[in-house]
Amino acid sequence: MNVNEHQEQQDQGGADAEVSTGSTLDAGGVPEAAIPELVIISGMSGAGRSTAAKCLEDLGWFVVDNLPPALIPTMVELGARSQGNVARIAVVVDVRGRRFFDNLRESLADLEAKHVTRRIVFLESSDDALVRRFESVRRPHPLQGDGRIVDGIDAERELLRELRGDADLVIDTSSLNVHELRAKMDAQFAGEEEPELRATVMSFGFKYGLPVDADLVADMRFLPNPHWVPELRPFTGLNEEVSAYVFNQPGAKEFLDRYAELLRLIAAGYRREGKRYVTIAIGCTGGKHRSVATSEKLAARLAAEGVETVVVHRDMGRE
Repeated sequence: MNVNEHQEQQDQGGADAEVSTGSTLDAGGVPEAAIPELVIISGMSGAGRSTAAKCLEDLGWFVVDNLPPALIPTMVELGARSQGNVARIAVVVDVRGRRFFDNLRESLADLEAKHVTRRIVFLESSDDALVRRFESVRRPHPLQGDGRIVDGIDAERELLRELRGDADLVIDTSSLNVHELRAKMDAQFAGEEEPELRATVMSFGFKYGLPVDADLVADMRFLPNPHWVPELRPFTGLNEEVSAYVFNQPGAKEFLDRYAELLRLIAAGYRREGKRYVTIAIGCTGGKHRSVATSEKLAARLAAEGVETVVVHRDMGRE
């Protein structure tokens, strides 16, 4: 749905300035019973904000690109007055509106006071990946001015640092293509009913760097590496032979049991704090054997306990 379609619906309704019978207005003028769900999409330029927004639009969200943050509460109020026509709003906030960016904190506080359910999705990516993307389209970074692309990236990271810390969901798109990013967004937002907690369990290789979007990190390098077993080297942790080898090692099953217990404790705290998403990163040297096998086992445990779980093997096949 676009802005024109929304306006047309309002014109046909003929009473967009009135609240339907039974609704009550809070102090800010928003009908509490009809307040739409809100997602704020932000992050690094070139990290996939437009793709994430398009995905939500395809899922039926009302999407507004580059809305000045000061106008977000107004947009929510308009949605609340649409008599249910606009139940979910996604707003893209980026550095093109940097003159208004200082107003975002005030707008978020206003939304909280009006009991608006809002989530922040932050799109992250490595400097190398962002430089490649800007060079491939031969466009300057919006903040680079007379400097280099990396200067613009550094300036943007500093500008967005606080917002990234407040994000409910951080997605690192460094190694994702458009289809993989859409799959991640679908996994988080396509469900008709909102689950209590969603988890992404990600295997990775330490030699390729820590996942920047990880909330929790576990290191499986305390176990023997199947890479040094010639008959196992060609396989991955998805193969039963490798998984059996890993979990027959001293401490492997004990680690899985205790880490799953720890995650139950953490998950309960996340739920109390209203956190809906968690990314659990499981690492080994190359991200092929131990971390993959452990991620699969851990994800199965979480799913059995009612946590909606997605498994991602970031570095498998990279060597």
